[in-house]
Amino acid sequence: MNAIVLDGLATAQQIKAELSLKVVELKQKGVTPGLGTLLVGDDPGSHSYVSGKHRDCQEVGVHSVRIDLPASASISDVKAAIKDLNDAKDVTGYIIQLPLPFGFDTNEMLELIDPAKDADGLHPINLGKLVLAGVDEMKSPVPCTPAGIVELLERYQVELTGAEVAVIGRGITVGRPLGLLLNKKGVDATVTLLHSKSKDIPNAVKRADIVVAALGSPHFVKPEWIKPGAAVLDVGITRVDSGLVGDVDPAVAQVAGYLSPNPGGVGPMTRAMLVQNVINASAL
Repeated sequence: MNAIVLDGLATAQQIKAELSLKVVELKQKGVTPGLGTLLVGDDPGSHSYVSGKHRDCQEVGVHSVRIDLPASASISDVKAAIKDLNDAKDVTGYIIQLPLPFGFDTNEMLELIDPAKDADGLHPINLGKLVLAGVDEMKSPVPCTPAGIVELLERYQVELTGAEVAVIGRGITVGRPLGLLLNKKGVDATVTLLHSKSKDIPNAVKRADIVVAALGSPHFVKPEWIKPGAAVLDVGITRVDSGLVGDVDPAVAQVAGYLSPNPGGVGPMTRAMLVQNVINASAL
């Protein structure tokens, strides 16, 4: 048995084609969506990721503004850049690329973002709205990676209603908000959030219809943990001497029914959801 590939790259291209039509409609109404990015430091992965976001914007027809600051930038410098993006008329949504260099209080910086321009959906106000979300479509931005995971599963018609989902990793960008999004009314999955102190992770994973690995530990998820036919999404990534490695052992493909690879799975979906958040913010 070979798993059906949840192709995030192809799905993201489809989403961007849909978004480009929406951008044309908005521009005809005199509305121009605009993305801003604030990058501090010289992390090569962050630079590559931000460049990809700006390429996505160019492809879809979204205006973009990029602010890069050196690792030596002071807290005052970063706060000033955030204020500039809050005030910028041509920016309808922006992100602070994480991680920030050592010495910065990430939560403090995120709280300075205008919640209406929070393209990553990580401002406490927007996370709070996710906690309170009912069955209606959310108007506030949703964290991009969780939104991309749900969108990818839905487009491949993986059943979410009543599904048991094991999420490995409780980070603020994936694990915790993904649990909220999956069990909100209208999605209605049952989520087990696993982490480093969880007991008997293999058996918890074995019960799951859907497994999301987002912890950043190479090949952590083993094939013998997976229920035959389950959907498995490899989200965490680690840089090793041989290159980039995901959280899921490649042999899982012989057991799973669906597999989102890494790279080429959730990453492109995350970027597509970011552009969608920017466009949605401009339409409000």
